[in-house]
Amino acid sequence: MKILLADDDGQLQRALRITLGARGYDVVSARDGAEAIDLAASAHPDLVLLDLGMPKVDGLDVIRAVRAWSGVPIVVLSGRTDSGEKVEALDAGADDYVTKPFAMDELLARIRARSRRPADEVDGVAVHRIGELEVDLAARVVRPVTQDGEGHGASVRLTPTEWRLLELFLKHPGRLLTREMLLGEVWGPFHANDAGYLRLYVAQLRRKLEPVPAEPRHFLNEPGMGYRFEP
Repeated sequence: MKILLADDDGQLQRALRITLGARGYDVVSARDGAEAIDLAASAHPDLVLLDLGMPKVDGLDVIRAVRAWSGVPIVVLSGRTDSGEKVEALDAGADDYVTKPFAMDELLARIRARSRRPADEVDGVAVHRIGELEVDLAARVVRPVTQDGEGHGASVRLTPTEWRLLELFLKHPGRLLTREMLLGEVWGPFHANDAGYLRLYVAQLRRKLEPVPAEPRHFLNEPGMGYRFEP
């Protein structure tokens, strides 16, 4: 597995290269945001570890640039602890957020969680219907459906995290999924209490996939427990 490590802290770079290399990861390094974008395109990493406070191009702009053409998992490493900045990074397309300083065991667990990509199909079915939308998991496309049943029109863009959350809902139609289960499956065990992440992304799925987001028909909240998906 190849990891792109983008951080301008030389000491941290060296420590992570040694630790990750010892565990069999192939590490390529970038010391500024511009180099990170170039390597994301040329080195074809399987995962990106990204500091937000990068020279030349800020980490948030790196996320937006990479997300314009790639779904590679991005784990942010940052000393910024403000919750608004965390949400901004996740909303830009990051998959996880690790606050510095961090324990190496925690980072390795996050890497393992992010590297477990969801299957292209859910229970052997690659195409699902949500109201008047068609979800093609293999092609990673959501598009409107005409009256004759054929998908057409402009597709709905989902972030990698939104795709993972949607796949969980599609796998368990009609079933109550607890907040802890959803957080653990999508964000990993260290986010078991971060209900704000879940509310944010469920709201984004409603905005993109519900006919009337303020009156959801498909992504239903079960107060105090979790969410239920009704196709």
